[in-house]
Amino acid sequence: MSRKKQATTYLTSIQKGFPMRTCLLVALLATSSALIAQPQQGPGASRSARLCIGDSPSVLPTTGTQAPTAATISQVEWLSGTWIGTVGSTTVEERWTPPAGGSMISVGRTLRGGSLLSFEFVCIVERRGGLVYTAMPNGHQPATDFTMTRIEGQSVTFENPAHDFPKMIRYMLKPDGTLEATVSGDAAQKPEVFTYKKQ
Repeated sequence: MSRKKQATTYLTSIQKGFPMRTCLLVALLATSSALIAQPQQGPGASRSARLCIGDSPSVLPTTGTQAPTAATISQVEWLSGTWIGTVGSTTVEERWTPPAGGSMISVGRTLRGGSLLSFEFVCIVERRGGLVYTAMPNGHQPATDFTMTRIEGQSVTFENPAHDFPKMIRYMLKPDGTLEATVSGDAAQKPEVFTYKKQ
């Protein structure tokens, strides 16, 4: 299915009055099907539209990427579940699957006053002995990789110094059971901190 047809299907679903959750699932399934169906192009090939690729030699970039700190997906299992944070009329949700196949997948969305502001598809995947966080905000392609640089107990940090914003993403499970997510950029940019409660 072409990207144009995917978008048309998604918009038609909204116009017919399907619930937003159904529309998001349609968009996710259409995007995932398109990514899986793309042919592999050999060593060093572009991963421009691939969301959650692990240690497949035919699609891993060979240069210009930082080696991740050693870790396995089971070390971030504490991230699985549904997390919701609310500030005023804005609600942010992240729904993480349990670890399986060396990966965890999240669908997130931000709502304000009952309206959808944004959504995001994210995957944490085992790659080259460590973990990589791959994000597609609003389904944007190519996906952006953030390499895991630090993991301590129930805190994990991913970084991509070449990205505009954010350059760093950190999740920390706090003693009170809340999840704190911090995103930051250059020194001049104020970090953004989100606090979620597990549902």
